[in-house]
Amino acid sequence: MAYSITNRCTQCGDCSPVCPTGAIKVEENEFWIDPALCNNCQGYYEEPQCVSVCPTATPPVPLKAKKGRCKTNSQITTSPQLFPNGRTNPFASAIVIWEACNALAQRDSLPWMVDEAGDLCHLWQVGGGRGEITLRIAAAANSATPIALRAEPARAAIADWDIRAACLHLIFAAHATFLERPWEETFTISDQQITEYLGLDKRKDLSKLAKLNLIKDLAHQVCTLLVSVDWSPQGRIRTISIPEGYVWQLVGIRHHFQEDELGCKHLSGLTLTIQAGQWTQYFLNQQGSREGSTFYQYGTLPKSLLSNVMSIWQQHEGAARIMLWLLFKTRMGSEQRITVPTLMRIGYGEEKLAQASSNREERKRLLRSFESDLEILHRYHLKPDFDPVTYPIEIQPLWAKLADLPDDAEAALEFWTSDGSRDVRLTDAAPRDKWHRLMHARILSFQLPNDWEYKPTKPPRKKMQKNRNSRSILPLSGQQISAARRKLQLSQRELANQLGKSQSWVRDIESGRLQVNEKDRLRLAELLGLASNSS
Repeated sequence: MAYSITNRCTQCGDCSPVCPTGAIKVEENEFWIDPALCNNCQGYYEEPQCVSVCPTATPPVPLKAKKGRCKTNSQITTSPQLFPNGRTNPFASAIVIWEACNALAQRDSLPWMVDEAGDLCHLWQVGGGRGEITLRIAAAANSATPIALRAEPARAAIADWDIRAACLHLIFAAHATFLERPWEETFTISDQQITEYLGLDKRKDLSKLAKLNLIKDLAHQVCTLLVSVDWSPQGRIRTISIPEGYVWQLVGIRHHFQEDELGCKHLSGLTLTIQAGQWTQYFLNQQGSREGSTFYQYGTLPKSLLSNVMSIWQQHEGAARIMLWLLFKTRMGSEQRITVPTLMRIGYGEEKLAQASSNREERKRLLRSFESDLEILHRYHLKPDFDPVTYPIEIQPLWAKLADLPDDAEAALEFWTSDGSRDVRLTDAAPRDKWHRLMHARILSFQLPNDWEYKPTKPPRKKMQKNRNSRSILPLSGQQISAARRKLQLSQRELANQLGKSQSWVRDIESGRLQVNEKDRLRLAELLGLASNSS
């Protein structure tokens, strides 16, 4: 049972140094006991030390559950409310945010390694090996000079992470888009806002204190991620070198209290103040993006994604991991073929996939989980489009085979009668080589819910004066560019190097996500031999 300091406390401070769990804290020059840390000194002393050393006649008393509703100070100013349309909100979607989301969602399933200094890190190469992003775990969430944890303490910290922290991470990424210079500014968010975004307001089984403790725990997990970036020049973008720092720094937590009739303080609310790391100066910089020296990368965050992950994370964690990963993957274009082994690594980790490859029982369990998680994604309108060549109907999940089953009873009877007359029936046992074939199977794409559709807003462009002496270049479609490149047996990377662009730029042009300006159209036409068709 936790204890509470009453309003008759003289603020002498005698109790603070003797608390073995560090539960006694100061908020606005007054002492209070954090109920999430106080354990009645069990395992340390026979009686609570705050009670035994208190010099007053009214020492701390056992904290009783508060009756009635908790009231929060309404004068606290917070950042603007997310999801003004009730469905979507812009969010920072740079590769730094993606990798941080993967780390929080996949945790110890990622290939963490120990570096030369003995710190645990996750290294991710980008741009075809021309750059790398490194993630580490900080010892504290609000240190002025962050220190990375050594390998063993870092592994223990990761083991205690909660996948729901990835949702809070995305909420922070959405708030950062409201700031003009996020690397210099902070945003403030209340527990009431977070509770609404995560759907915790519908959890009647959780007390107010349990929700507040959960939010604090998730915030600390998010704000212990450190990132460093080393990136070679890409087109007009100069070299990016970001020293190790927080992805999100927890500048402060303000606790709000409400007193009961006994004068005991009850925690009634929280306000978090967050500052984005230096990565935003290169990946969320509007002014630099207009000048062509930095990126301003953002996407659309569906509110439904947060509520869906919060609903399925316990029973279908694999589906929740894949759902979070697809939020970023699907922004790269609709023609993004995904292999089954890749999805399994995202959902369950490399180690489980390796165990399934060598153990029949593990293979059966993993296959059941994978097909069940695909069904969950389908239920939440993330519908997989199976490749008919590598992922034919005989190795597809049963729920996918029955997708065309009519609702009408007579039509359903005719459906099953027709199926029974075939040599190969839908309900037949899977072929013996199903696992081997799945390891080479692909999903062509995922059909997305309406609120997942990426709708970029074109940045303001400078009006360019036409040169009457230059040739008029007709628009080149992505299909034309892709066909001409393949005809010349050029890879996307080779074409990008010749243009002085990034490989992702070429990919986005060919997929139709980006449009080519007049200068680049001329260069593409000359390099690909399309000049005669473009003049």
